[in-house]
Amino acid sequence: MMSLTVNEIRSKFLKYMESKGHVIVPSSSLVPENDPTTLFTGSGMQPMVPYLLGQPHPLGKRIADSQKSFRSQDIEEVGDNRHTTFFEMLGNWSFGDYFKEEEITWMWNFLIEELKLDPQNFYVTCFKGNDELNIPQDTFSAELWQKLFAAKGILAKISDNPEGGINEGEKIFYYGEKKNWWSRMGVPANMGEGEPGGPDSEMFYDFDPRGEKKIHENSVFAHEPCHVNCDCGRFLEIGNNVFMQYKKVGSGFEELPQMNVDHGSGLERYACALRNDSDIFNIDIFDEAKKTLETMSGRGYMSDEKTIYAYRVILDHLRAATFLIGDDILPGNKDQMYFVRRLIRRAVRFARDLGVSNNFTKEVGSSFIAVYKDEFKNLEEKKEVILNELEKEEVKFRKTLENGIRQFEKIANTDISGNNAFDLLQTYGFPIELTEELAKEKSLTVDIAEFQRLKDEHSQASRTASAGKFKGGLGGDGEIETKYHTATHLLHQALKIVLGEEVNQKGSNITPERLRFDFSYGEKMTDEQKKRVEDIVNEKIKESLPVIREDITLDEAKARGAIGLFGDKYGEKVSIYKIGEGSNRGDNNLFSLELCGGPHVNSTGDLAVGGIHPDGTSQKDKKFKIIKEEAVSAGVRRIKAVLE
Repeated sequence: MMSLTVNEIRSKFLKYMESKGHVIVPSSSLVPENDPTTLFTGSGMQPMVPYLLGQPHPLGKRIADSQKSFRSQDIEEVGDNRHTTFFEMLGNWSFGDYFKEEEITWMWNFLIEELKLDPQNFYVTCFKGNDELNIPQDTFSAELWQKLFAAKGILAKISDNPEGGINEGEKIFYYGEKKNWWSRMGVPANMGEGEPGGPDSEMFYDFDPRGEKKIHENSVFAHEPCHVNCDCGRFLEIGNNVFMQYKKVGSGFEELPQMNVDHGSGLERYACALRNDSDIFNIDIFDEAKKTLETMSGRGYMSDEKTIYAYRVILDHLRAATFLIGDDILPGNKDQMYFVRRLIRRAVRFARDLGVSNNFTKEVGSSFIAVYKDEFKNLEEKKEVILNELEKEEVKFRKTLENGIRQFEKIANTDISGNNAFDLLQTYGFPIELTEELAKEKSLTVDIAEFQRLKDEHSQASRTASAGKFKGGLGGDGEIETKYHTATHLLHQALKIVLGEEVNQKGSNITPERLRFDFSYGEKMTDEQKKRVEDIVNEKIKESLPVIREDITLDEAKARGAIGLFGDKYGEKVSIYKIGEGSNRGDNNLFSLELCGGPHVNSTGDLAVGGIHPDGTSQKDKKFKIIKEEAVSAGVRRIKAVLE
């Protein structure tokens, strides 16, 4: 097997895709630019949403990248050998260009010829079809994989009963729609009229091909047949090829006129396969951080199960926090900021299990910056901010822990009720694990059942309250969201007019009920300033200015004065949206010029709401309104507004 670093694997993939005619684009921010329905960029596909839905990409039909991703829902899963919150997704896309034959052949060649993975350790899955909906089995993909195996002297049998276990010679498995079908609505039966979707073909690596390690036999799944989607840890999905082939028509499906390919591979998982080691925390990007923890704790990574678990949580959480802060998400109590705070605090909590009493987050964060600085230059540029924020949050939470211990001592004269344990968590941020640990030292019990019930009730209430805010996928492109997205362009320029050109967007979130816009400004806006901003936006709505997209070079966008961050996130060609007539920002008849991917209305007049208001006035007289303006963090303000 080849010995390659994570950085070398990334470079090798991008060069390979470039040789196949793909334009390489930089990673987008961890804060989604054009998907207002989710807090984070959670996949390589997410920034490509507009183009998968038919909008032409400014750089052509073949695109590839390595996208940094964060999945907040995986925080509680971290601690095993494969789950991480932050990861890089290697991706390539075809927007109506090549399809199954090219994609599958290229991926096979990359894995087997470029990375030199043993084809004997390689398994794939395909879609078995749905007779009721008249969606055929994906025999093309299965038979193509079979030919590729055969070219390496491997007789790869095809199985349509994978969950019954793997029989001799079986390498290709048909799974149903829950495993091998993609659409933004899930399984085919849930898809609406006109929705695109299609089969996918997943690729797996076997860490125990001869059964010598007894991975399955030593797992909690030993009583079940082992198959590639088993959770025992023997098999690891390393990539997925999605073929957007069909659309829902009535009660059935028909082929799309433009078929797309969406491929995603886990960069860190490739590194595991190349090491033939299923523990993702043994790949090279964690080496320096591990050494730091070993020095500070006096314990090696593999000392015992509790130590291994603590190491994994700390390594994952501080890597994720480093990247999130690098994308200007600082620790706080709201939205994205909450998760940065939670990551750092969980890392500090588990450092206690390692006996680390001194501040350590700064040193661990510094090791990750050193590893990634050449690929993600913003980490080095913002190194001082990142390390200071890590340390500040660590110091703050250590005080919280001390306070929590004091509160615990006040109630530790008897067994700890679930209500008291939950109060320690909710009010003081005191982890239940610590409550249990301290109770055990005093020979007390904790009512975990009651605690879990209260926690579940709280979680359910939170999920209900934030419905739509945390969901992912290809949502958020409906009529209302599109109007609000366009309105943010008007708001951004109006703020610059009223408060000054130094005002810049710092983030946004859009729901069908309102828009939220964060911007750089150091003072509370006056009522007069808010009223003037409203008036400007409403004036531009009334004027029904055209909203026009142009695909131009990055240099031309800069020359024309388009608003954008102009960092590593943009490729050589970009999409800009102009509101009004004219070419350059500052032209008399041009109101706004911004780099953006959409979605947008065709005219600002589309933002006006028709109908008659209950008070008898025309609803068209009631347009853009600021409902709240507040501070988010130092130098950042937030506006919430509606179209009413």
